This record gives sequence, structure tokens and C-alpha cells, in this order.
Amino acid sequence: MNFVDNYLDSVIFEFHRYKALGDKSFAQLGEADILWKHGANDNNIALIVKHLSGNMLSRWTRFLTEDGEKSWRHRENEFEHPYATKKEMLLAWEKGWACLFEALGSIDGNNFETRIKIRNEEHTLIEAINRQLAHYANHVGQIVLLAKMIKGDAWQSLSIPRGGSEKFNRDAFGA
Repeated sequence: MNFVDNYLDSVIFEFHRYKALGDKSFAQLGEADILWKHGANDNNIALIVKHLSGNMLSRWTRFLTEDGEKSWRHRENEFEHPYATKKEMLLAWEKGWACLFEALGSIDGNNFETRIKIRNEEHTLIEAINRQLAHYANHVGQIVLLAKMIKGDAWQSLSIPRGGSEKFNRDAFGA
């Protein structure tokens, strides 16, 4: 496998991993949970998703030919007036990820050397993708933490639960 294909397969896998963490967190939450905030100046899950979706749509729409910060995006509005329903939030979540995965699917050896601009700053394709991967991982981590705080003892771990490492290793390695 060549570098371009290997890199793209790897980042697509990682983006799917982070999307799945969000999906599994949302599955544990009720309607009102998406609006819960730890403090008055904090973001709730609905606002974080609004920001992520806005960022994804801006960064990945015509990303090979246009700056990733679109004139139609109003970033500050992403932190006001959260989605009112879980359904509305999930639609935006899916729309953002669909845009990202469609854009990644358009990359190949013929356009891999394209320079990408984000806020008028030039990036290699690798730099632009890695920038977004780190950004989304950060916000998905916030979503998971908020969901865990909301659910408390009812939270179902998305990885190896606390105290479960030995059992996991026995099962995985037959030891």
C-alpha cells in the first residue's frame, strides 16, 4: 500500500472512531441531557455539536478549492441557541460527518499535494487533516465527559471499564 492510501485509510479510521464515541454517548442520553451545562458559562452537548457541525461544513465543503473558513459560517452563532431537540442535533451531527467523509473520499494521489487554506493560512493536506482530527477529538472528548457526568453511575463505559483491564487482557490474549 502506498503512503497516500495508507494515510487516508488511517485518518478515515480515526475519524470514524471519534464519531462512534459521540454516537455511543448520544445513545445513552435523553432529550433534556443534551442541554445540561456544568456551569453558567459552559457549553452543553447541543452547542458543542452545533460548533462541530458548523466547523465540518465550513472546512470540508469545496476544501480543495476554497478557504476552509467560509463567508457563510458564523462561528460565534455556533455557541448561542443550542439545538432544541436531540433529533435536530443528531441531524446536524450526521450532516457534518457526511460532509467530512465525502471530502476525504475525494482525495487521491492526483490531488494529495494540493495546498489547503484555513483562515487564509496555507496547509499541506496532511496538516489540514491532522488539524481537524485533533480539533474533533478534543470536542468529542468534551461530549463524552459531559455525557459521563450527566449519567453518573448509570454511564456505560465506551472502552475498558475501570477495574476491567485484567479481564480484558485475559479475554484478548487468552492468558
